Amino acid sequence: MKKYISIMLFLTAFLSQAQSKTLKAGEAAPDFKLINVDNKEVSFESYPKAKGFIVVFTCNTCPYAKAYEQRIIDLDKKFKPEGYPVIAINPNDPEASKADTFAKMQDLAKEKKYAFPYLFDKGQVVTDQYGAKHTPHLFVVSKSAKGTVVEYTGAIDNDPEGDKEVKTKYVEEVISALQKNQKPTITETKEIGCTVKRKAKV
Repeated sequence: MKKYISIMLFLTAFLSQAQSKTLKAGEAAPDFKLINVDNKEVSFESYPKAKGFIVVFTCNTCPYAKAYEQRIIDLDKKFKPEGYPVIAINPNDPEASKADTFAKMQDLAKEKKYAFPYLFDKGQVVTDQYGAKHTPHLFVVSKSAKGTVVEYTGAIDNDPEGDKEVKTKYVEEVISALQKNQKPTITETKEIGCTVKRKAKV
């Protein structure tokens, strides 16, 4: 009986995640209002002069997220002045991942001196809207007359483990194209990372 219950809980959590379809290039990017580690709300509207956004679903715990941490910091440093700031969102439920509590998010942001928001997605609402599946999972979003639009989704580059020379910097190539008023030639890659952590639903 215990084995049966465990299997059912696993399947429920798996199906819950599978039901969330990942947004693709050309689709509307939903705005949000989430609490940052400084206890202030952040949304796209917080950046009225931005040309777009680098929205990255990441966390405290995943080895892949840790491997990409400095590269995320570098993306913000390089592209925020050019109108494409990083907005980081933690998609993990803290009941399922104890090291991803809001307090520990605050500790990490302070330790690493994040110059970008690190937002808490209570109830994983935004995670499901975007269909983020792994950490990290990245979306490049542009502003247009029609609103905010997804231009790219997937990995930051071709080196998820941070142990080899990066040959293809997907995000940088996408933003470079957007800055030239061109559509990116790469609009989707496979994100590599840990699965989003969800508490089991009974």
